[in-house]
Amino acid sequence: MYDFDRITERRNTDSVKWDIKEGELPMWVADMDFPAAPEIMEAFHERLEHPVFGYSKLRDEWYDAYIHWWEAYHGLTINQDELMFCDGVVPAVSSIIRQLTAPGDKIVLLTPNYNHFYQCIQNNGRQVSEVEMRFDGTSYRMDPVRLEQALSEPTATLMIVCNPQNPTGTVWTKPELERIGELCARHHVTVVSDEIHCDIITPGMAYVPFTGASELNKSLSITCMAPTKAFNLAGLQTAALYIPHPTLRERICSAIEKDEISMPNSFAAAAAIAAFTKGRAWLEELNEYLYRNKQIVRDFLHQEIPQIKLVWGDATYLLWLECASITTDSIKLASQIRKYTGLYVMAGSYYGKGGESFLRMNIACPQSQLLDGLERLKQAVLRFLSMGEY
Repeated sequence: MYDFDRITERRNTDSVKWDIKEGELPMWVADMDFPAAPEIMEAFHERLEHPVFGYSKLRDEWYDAYIHWWEAYHGLTINQDELMFCDGVVPAVSSIIRQLTAPGDKIVLLTPNYNHFYQCIQNNGRQVSEVEMRFDGTSYRMDPVRLEQALSEPTATLMIVCNPQNPTGTVWTKPELERIGELCARHHVTVVSDEIHCDIITPGMAYVPFTGASELNKSLSITCMAPTKAFNLAGLQTAALYIPHPTLRERICSAIEKDEISMPNSFAAAAAIAAFTKGRAWLEELNEYLYRNKQIVRDFLHQEIPQIKLVWGDATYLLWLECASITTDSIKLASQIRKYTGLYVMAGSYYGKGGESFLRMNIACPQSQLLDGLERLKQAVLRFLSMGEY
């Protein structure tokens, strides 16, 4: 029904992703090269019919859209007063850090982890406490012993969880999320759970919301939600925070308002409502397409570049590629790939401890573009091997 094979020209559109040299191919930052769903575009056109773009407020339909989506597809019951709008996950996390922690406090991350969380922590004068996950060559799992050691530090006051995990694509199990909640409760640590990738998942699979894993988790957590990753709406600055605990909610609401990130723009609410009420069919087809893309990458690497291995993750459109047989310097590797082939991927080192010999590749693009990227990657690897650079 939907055409994900069509190439959409994005150069000269003020795109961060595509602000690159002619001939280069960007497969780095986490936005998709697919147009927004037609149902969302219809909502934009409807809003554009009214020519005044003054200050906006949220109507009940915005709350209802979030509440129904998470109940219907993720089994999570949300009350309207537990939900608040925010301009985006990253600014919200910064506000939460300033509100709930003190300068010098340690904030726990399971690594490798989303690079902007490091920046949120460090830019606010806090310390990153890295807990490297266990990698068995195939998948990632948390290490509860290391995690408890980090949480037991007297200055550890907050933990940020990616659920599902970015960049590894790990879908946490209910027992794992329960365990994180138990350890955080034991050591009086609040959890911020980033769940904006939760709807990009292998067809037939489900993820467990952190707050839905247990009543304990519900009492100590803040969940970041948004339609931005699943529906490619990152530039619209539209997200939400779900906070069941009333005292915690009051504190965070105060912080979000103080930092002036609680007022929706003219399109933020309309986009979310359209996505969550009319976008399900588009999303299901998207997930099927991304799954095929992931299989293409897996098979191509196996047949053409066995030196690079795909770490299979069941969530996100961001692939985690192990390059340990080539190098442990992913920054140099990514730089050389871009220099010699124009393929722009992210070095795993930017995602913290454990990412040194990995690359992150965005495969949310038409398959012809994906195959172009894989051929460029192959050219780079063959060049490295023939010249003995690594």
